[in-house]
Amino acid sequence: MTVPLIEVRDLKKHFPAGRASVVHAVDGVSFTIGRGETLALVGESGCGKSTVGRTLLRLQDPTSGEIWLDGRRIDGLSPGVFRPMRRKMQVIFQDPFSSLDPRMKVSDILAEPIRNFGLAKSRRDLADRVSRSLDMVRLPGSSADRYPHQFSGGQRQRIAIARALAAEPELIVCDEAVSALDVSVKAKIVNLLADLQAGLGLGLLFISHDLAVVDAIAHRIAVMYLGRIVEQGTRRQVFAAPRHPYTQALLSAVPQPEPGAARRRILLSGEIPSPIDRPAGCHFHTRCPMAMPICRQTEPTPMTGTDGHYVSCHLEQSTNRT
Repeated sequence: MTVPLIEVRDLKKHFPAGRASVVHAVDGVSFTIGRGETLALVGESGCGKSTVGRTLLRLQDPTSGEIWLDGRRIDGLSPGVFRPMRRKMQVIFQDPFSSLDPRMKVSDILAEPIRNFGLAKSRRDLADRVSRSLDMVRLPGSSADRYPHQFSGGQRQRIAIARALAAEPELIVCDEAVSALDVSVKAKIVNLLADLQAGLGLGLLFISHDLAVVDAIAHRIAVMYLGRIVEQGTRRQVFAAPRHPYTQALLSAVPQPEPGAARRRILLSGEIPSPIDRPAGCHFHTRCPMAMPICRQTEPTPMTGTDGHYVSCHLEQSTNRT
């Protein structure tokens, strides 16, 4: 049996909110990512996507649950023991301008992870690794002597990708990595990530709210709502036959490639409930256009079909029983 690159089991991340209140930012999330595979984590702002990514990277410790990296459990490791393994998991943040030190030249930005993890055997080796990192993201070698402010937004994001690659990772968490870019630049960065993945066998956790971009890069998709995954499946399963009403609503808002193409828009009423005071039963019932009485009282039992398509919805259960 093949061991997944990443396996997350019932991950929870809660934050204290004063007076015994708790923010349930992530509330029982499970998924796997294989080598060379992209799992897209999608949902509205505030659903817990970025918190999952940061907790997976151990930038913040989980409240409970398990995180396995290459067959080894890492969620309880001390910082000293975990440090050598941190090289295997890198991140690309949303805003490259704020994630790159404006006082450092690109050569120093790329050399930092190489030095931190002791990957270079000599000064010459260090320079070669910096040059290779730039070449992998299709930037000229002359870029090494310039500062971040001297580049466009798309070029800065390429530098951020090069910095992640310099550590020779196995997994990269892309936290809204293209959402701040223009449409044409966004497409080039997505294509670059796909090419790098194919060449290096990288696993990607692609966090995004843009389903059109997700459709272009993801192998599998996990849909989050209020800290939980409500649907998970292959890209084809989720896009062609979404089963959860929330997923159906999200997909109905994606612009169609052909002008005038018919698609019924599903408008959700109300706001996302507070992760401090979550609704009883199914958390989505306050906005669901197909809510039933049971949805207001009982949490749905997640179901995974023989095809691996996962959904947590009472409607799905009632359909399967009839």
